[in-house]
Amino acid sequence: MGEMVELKKELLGGVDLAEQLLGREKPVKVEVEIKGKITKDMIEEISRIKKEPEWMKRLRLRSLELFYKLPWPKWLTGIESINLEEMVLYSRPEVQGPAKSWDELPKEIREYYEKLGLPELEARFLSGLSTVFDSETVYARVKKYLEEKGVIVLPMEEAVRKYPDLVKQYFMRIFPPSDHKFAALHGALWSGGTFIYVPKGVKIREPIESFFLIGRSGEGQFEHSLIVADEGAYVEWIEGCSAPRLSRFSFHDGMVEAYAHRNATIKIITVQNWSKDVINLNNKRGIAEDGARIDWIEGSIGSKITYVYPSTVLKGDNSATRNTVVTIAKGPHIKDSGSKVIHVGKNTRSQIINKTISADGGINIYRGIVRVLRGAKNATANVECESLILDDKSKAHTYPHNQVDEPTASVNHEATTGRLTEQQLFYLTSRGLDEDEAKSLVVLGFLDEILGELPFEYAQVLTRVVQLEFSKYGAFG
Repeated sequence: MGEMVELKKELLGGVDLAEQLLGREKPVKVEVEIKGKITKDMIEEISRIKKEPEWMKRLRLRSLELFYKLPWPKWLTGIESINLEEMVLYSRPEVQGPAKSWDELPKEIREYYEKLGLPELEARFLSGLSTVFDSETVYARVKKYLEEKGVIVLPMEEAVRKYPDLVKQYFMRIFPPSDHKFAALHGALWSGGTFIYVPKGVKIREPIESFFLIGRSGEGQFEHSLIVADEGAYVEWIEGCSAPRLSRFSFHDGMVEAYAHRNATIKIITVQNWSKDVINLNNKRGIAEDGARIDWIEGSIGSKITYVYPSTVLKGDNSATRNTVVTIAKGPHIKDSGSKVIHVGKNTRSQIINKTISADGGINIYRGIVRVLRGAKNATANVECESLILDDKSKAHTYPHNQVDEPTASVNHEATTGRLTEQQLFYLTSRGLDEDEAKSLVVLGFLDEILGELPFEYAQVLTRVVQLEFSKYGAFG
């Protein structure tokens, strides 16, 4: 059991543990690096490097035009401090193709993944794993039985070349670049990510994971992942994120698109544990057809600023979604999160659970949308927002927006805010715990329901990170 706890401790280096677990950033040999003003020539050069078909190059250039035309989103604060022209917007490390063995990776990159425990995790838990370092996939391997079942798991750029007709049906059609300025930026600069296609009736019970690592300061990461489950299929995808301690800020502007065909199920789990030197913007949306289900579980612990709103369009009749978001803002950091659901089909069901913990001056913001279109008969939506504030310096805000155009719909919203009281703290410290250990126990109790929904391995990861974040001495080890 002790060995397992140590593995979980290492899996996600971030929060205040970035330097302790992953160390500070270290030099990595780079084969190609692109920075400067974002121009048509830059975008065409990235497309040329990736040997993309003409339709993808046109999509990039159209996204670039939108980026310069669209206004700055009013809900974003803090990102204006990033100077994109000073950042590395594309970087390819010296790695020969995506490696199929950990020994094929350069030592300085391999050591990051070893500290994160990824080789052990892959061996005992996953049906497939790919890792992106800065802008490119550096490691990718799947178990043979996936290929035998016809499942496609590839780095995104490889899928664009090998399966252009399949990819083109979905790529940035679920989350178009016209949605907002930084979706357009992503469309122009995307690099890295994972494509998963599960054929009709195939059910993958072991998770597939993609891990995204920012290894250098002043780096922009724009990975794109696309998960497609055909009729009656089932797939569970895990997204992990981390970074070492950086000397200045890096910027993450990733995207996840999911499409669940008739009676299919997609479950997406994110454990985001960036170091405090990362400004994080995530674009996430899925579409569910008749009888389909898309579930999002989002655990956001690290980063200086995070914006993330997993969203589902319940397009088909009897489709469903459950969006669970947990954020921790400890220190002078902002977590702006929430979920968005659009009910289109009849008898659709959605549940949003949002839990936030604010400590040491942290700020949590819930920003959610539930929209029920006319004709979405008997739609049911339930929203639960719970905020835990651990001190007088911290804050939590809730900005729900419900728009119901269908009279037969049922939409409920509940919001509660609790504060750690002196009496609770006194009770726990009188039992022999110090103040930090007591806060850790309160937070874990608050998250108990959510932890029960995660795969065992990742519930242990989240538990350990919370314990180490709130306990000076790493108690409960």
